[in-house]
Amino acid sequence: MKKKVPAFLGFTALCLMAFGGGNVLRQSVDPDLPYAKSGIYETLGRFIKNTVRGPTGTADATNRNQVVYGSQVYNAQCAECHGNNLQGQANWRTRKADGLLPAPPHAAAGHSWHHSDQELFDYTRGGGQALMPDGKKSGMPAFADRLNDQDIWAVLAFIKSTWPADIQKQQAEKNHP
Repeated sequence: MKKKVPAFLGFTALCLMAFGGGNVLRQSVDPDLPYAKSGIYETLGRFIKNTVRGPTGTADATNRNQVVYGSQVYNAQCAECHGNNLQGQANWRTRKADGLLPAPPHAAAGHSWHHSDQELFDYTRGGGQALMPDGKKSGMPAFADRLNDQDIWAVLAFIKSTWPADIQKQQAEKNHP
């Protein structure tokens, strides 16, 4: 009996993921399916995926499939603030009246490449404020409720793929100090 329980839970998890496992692109793929817009399936699928997989992963700029998927997720979830061409918002280094900085560029001209993959992942997943020192503010929202770990790693792979080779090399050194 004990061996049947994990198998049943695994099968149930796969079924839930198939019907809305947190894929941010599902609605744009087939919005007419009734389960495509179901918050219950979406939430359960995300929970199961993140619980089973955990936060480990990689952002592989040489993995074409991950990069293409990441560009789609980026355009759906990130481009509104960080720009269609990763250019960020104007005057991104100057604090606004509310103390927040505008969204920075993710292109090579920005500073994303100054951080390790894990730091970028944590910042995206948990939001900027969770990682800010006392007294500093961040307008970066947490995406853990909208993107699963695979989505976030794919976005990071896409961003990294746009950097020149020398920038990619410098950023890679941050991953293996």
